Amino acid sequence: MAQARRPAGNRDMFLSLLVILVPLAIIVAFFTRGPSDAKVATVNWRPVAAQARQQAPYAVLTPIELPAGWRATRVSWTKIGQPDPTGQESVRNQWQLGVLTDSGLYIELDQGDQLPNDMVAAVSREGEPDGTSTVDGQTWKRLVTDDNRTRSLVLSAPHVTSIVSGDVDYSLLETYVGLLHSETKS
Repeated sequence: MAQARRPAGNRDMFLSLLVILVPLAIIVAFFTRGPSDAKVATVNWRPVAAQARQQAPYAVLTPIELPAGWRATRVSWTKIGQPDPTGQESVRNQWQLGVLTDSGLYIELDQGDQLPNDMVAAVSREGEPDGTSTVDGQTWKRLVTDDNRTRSLVLSAPHVTSIVSGDVDYSLLETYVGLLHSETKS
């Protein structure tokens, strides 16, 4: 003879809800947890800068020192025809030095000697003219993206184009430019 089932009570509904919600809470907690302190490696840029200065057909810009709390996180020197950091064959002699400020903001210096318009368009993310900045007596052209996010300062010279860019305001870009100097090639 079959037994009659008793109707589900509040206790049974609560237990069923727990069976569903506990694993769901564990899954959500596991997949939404981000790294507590993402570490970005600091690089020693000076040996690469020395190599670039020896091989570049232009004066390579570098900071004498970085301000307290600033650190280099990306450096590369690529000669024409060699693989660049993305693995593509480089169409120019290109020097890059990226730094994180003490506030964790990224700024990058790019210099190259060939196809300057293509380089400016790529590095500035198709930035549009936005006036000029004068730093240490040199006038740099300002560029800003349509979304007003990325700003760039561009200095064009006969044999090299220099670009300092980042998702920062122009004053911070000007600060970085003010740190840069070149050693005269002999």
